[in-house]
Amino acid sequence: MQMTPGPTAVPPRVRDRMSDPMPNPDIEQSFFDLYDEVCEKLQRVYGTDDDVIVMGGEGILGLEAAIASTVAPGDEVLCVSNGLYGDGFADFVENYDGEATLVGADYTDPIDVEGVEEALAEGEYDVATMVHCETPTGTLNAIGPILELLHDHDVLTVVDAVSSLGGAPVPSEHIDINLGASQKAFSSPPGLTTVAVSDRAWDVAEERDPRSLYTNLLPWRDTSEMFPYTHLAANVAALDESLSMLLDEGLDVAYDRHESVAAHCRERGDELGLDLYPDATRSSPTVTAFHLPGEAKQVQAELEEEHDVVLSTGLGDLADDILRVGHMGYNAERAKVDHVMDALETVLAE
Repeated sequence: MQMTPGPTAVPPRVRDRMSDPMPNPDIEQSFFDLYDEVCEKLQRVYGTDDDVIVMGGEGILGLEAAIASTVAPGDEVLCVSNGLYGDGFADFVENYDGEATLVGADYTDPIDVEGVEEALAEGEYDVATMVHCETPTGTLNAIGPILELLHDHDVLTVVDAVSSLGGAPVPSEHIDINLGASQKAFSSPPGLTTVAVSDRAWDVAEERDPRSLYTNLLPWRDTSEMFPYTHLAANVAALDESLSMLLDEGLDVAYDRHESVAAHCRERGDELGLDLYPDATRSSPTVTAFHLPGEAKQVQAELEEEHDVVLSTGLGDLADDILRVGHMGYNAERAKVDHVMDALETVLAE
């Protein structure tokens, strides 16, 4: 059983949809109609009237494309972070010759609202970036207050919601570029980036006039006659099916399911004497990170070898200190969590 925080297991209904005959995405109107339907469904999931586009490429494409499309050389960018992906935004900014100011916090701490207030008081910023769910540590960030601050200071906002979208409400108000991906709570195969783009963000991109094609949002603004490159037809069909499943269930019902399963996972972990990383008040409904300093890789290997249970460890400096259970999308089910935690209990006892 695979219970990683992405890519997630793909339900049979979605796999079946991928096996259907696919229209030619370059020339057949039926594919253009399908793409438009997917974008409309995504608007409902995002909770926005902004344009939504679906790019062919894994979720990290969206993070880079957001910076490539909106940051000109010399632009001042405020990168708000308490995790690996938040820090990574600063690297993208520097790669595109922007000036990154990192308001960072320890990975166990909340994002630094006071630090953002101080930075905004001391300087002017063109763009700001942040992460809603830091998957490597299972942290769900309360980004609403920071979005309000940035809105008051007229700063364009970019949010990585890849690991929360579809599994937890994303505060879409005041987000100019809202990033998602197919392989997390949607439980579709990896390969698609979803982006909600405000009118203001489009205007900034037009002014920026990025020269790249692949890491550029602008060619996706109008796809009524052609796509920038041949789209991933089977992946788009799979995402359409995943979105239909989510919307048929109901977003509020799906969010409650994720919260309930996450709480159950943490209760089982508490019974085993496991600590959370971070604490439960900031843990995401889509992923639970258990703190096993110096033991995570060994436990991960034994789970796979002895019980055929696949989990993820942490990343970077925390690679051997965190064991992550992904309960998002198709895997946000109590029985699946019990199967994983029963196996984990056995491994820890041994």
